[in-house]
Amino acid sequence: MKEILELNLNTVKREIQESAHLANRDPDQITLLAVSKTVSSKNIETMAELGHINFAENYVQEGVEKIQSLSAIKASKGLIWHFIGPIQSNKTRMIAEYFDWVQTIDRLKIAQRLSDQRPRDLQPLQFCIQVNIDGGETKSGVRPDEALSLAKEVIKLPHMVLRGLMTIPDPVNSIEQQKSIHGQAKDLFENIKKELQSPDFDTLSMGMSADLKAAIEMGSTMVRVGTALFGSRNTA
Repeated sequence: MKEILELNLNTVKREIQESAHLANRDPDQITLLAVSKTVSSKNIETMAELGHINFAENYVQEGVEKIQSLSAIKASKGLIWHFIGPIQSNKTRMIAEYFDWVQTIDRLKIAQRLSDQRPRDLQPLQFCIQVNIDGGETKSGVRPDEALSLAKEVIKLPHMVLRGLMTIPDPVNSIEQQKSIHGQAKDLFENIKKELQSPDFDTLSMGMSADLKAAIEMGSTMVRVGTALFGSRNTA
């Protein structure tokens, strides 16, 4: 299994590098986030042994169990755990206590709870505001025209650091459509960055396997990839 995971990791890294070069960007400016929902702790550990450190979970309980079981690996390899799923109020304490990043903030109330519940002996919780960039009816996220006002509120919270924006647009048919949507997110990111004047606001988390190239061309600094790394979910 290690050989398969290594091949997958190298393939995705190569795709990121090629996409970055085509866009005249530095590949080192783009972080690969391995989406590890339903993936076994053993496979995550193998990926860590291959040098990968950024992992993302969609479900709080599953993620916390993995973080606990891999605590020694986190300490030795410097693993960074991101939460990228919807946030329920009754799960904020677990997120605040175990994760390093949370990318799906779209309400001030949730951000306030995370800030209040972040253990003081841990580094501040890094977070992104999730924006429903294309207005998808079933998507979470703040509306684009409300993102700046939310950013101005949450950036004041202690024990947390606002790092940027995250988007999950609905799939579209053409790369030109993908680029158009991601371009809107990039413009919004730049506008908010200019308004906030915060050196910490440096992350635009957008793009997955199907739209990775378009996302990188339009300025993504963090891409989220799952199946291309770990295989189909029912075999992970």
